[in-house]
Amino acid sequence: MAYGGPDGRRSLVLRSFVKPFFVRHAEGLLTREADVLSLLADRGLPAATLVAVDASARHCAHPSLLMSLLPGAVRVDDAGAGERAGPLARELSRIHAVRPAVRPRAYQAWTSPERVTPPEHTRRPELWRRAVDVIRREPPEHRGCFLHRDFHPGNVLFSGAGPGLRISGVVDWVETSWGPADLDVAHCSTALALLHGVPAGMAFAGRYAAAGGSLDGDPGAHVYWRLLDALAFAPDAEKVAVPWRELGRTDLTPEVLTERLEGYLQALLERYG
Repeated sequence: MAYGGPDGRRSLVLRSFVKPFFVRHAEGLLTREADVLSLLADRGLPAATLVAVDASARHCAHPSLLMSLLPGAVRVDDAGAGERAGPLARELSRIHAVRPAVRPRAYQAWTSPERVTPPEHTRRPELWRRAVDVIRREPPEHRGCFLHRDFHPGNVLFSGAGPGLRISGVVDWVETSWGPADLDVAHCSTALALLHGVPAGMAFAGRYAAAGGSLDGDPGAHVYWRLLDALAFAPDAEKVAVPWRELGRTDLTPEVLTERLEGYLQALLERYG
């Protein structure tokens, strides 16, 4: 939407919650995102600028947040995926370097051993059992940092190409929290494995460390966070794949996603287990 104000016209984004589930949780989610956008102002990160928020729909038809429009576009195609991985890792390390005066809420796990649902017709039940057993123990001790918590290619905007390729925006800060850097790295790694194949997901942690990020030195702790995230995508990552297919990735069928998810679990257990 375009808005005319005292400083002229500018383009803004209106984020409104309409579905009943999100309406029920809108006050907490939108208030948190508004607070995070205010926190990130002038910190050099490519986040939107908060304009206004009506988290309880007192003045709007739906709970809403108004913010600036960021340049660029989401890119989830296989072409150029390797070129984009480095900037993703560097941006995530910059996010983790934020030191807020007041910490956001503690991270929340998005699955548990009891909630993991393996694919109905999996031929690898033992693989799933081994992976779930890893997250049965108590979460490892960790040093917390500022997490985006939903950092993946679908929430990152890119501009330019070749030497001019850059991240021009990071969106969707409603899940921002405080927790282990490994968990944010895990989430992006899982998404890359599903989008571009297992090697892409396995390589991201190394890229993050090379970009200056700090990971847990204990392989057992690191694989705990990686599997905690990956198992939340079971059985076939269909929920996250819907917007990817809308962006042109029609090749990401449930069968392909299941195969990649199982291959990723196997690779994690072989490397760290």
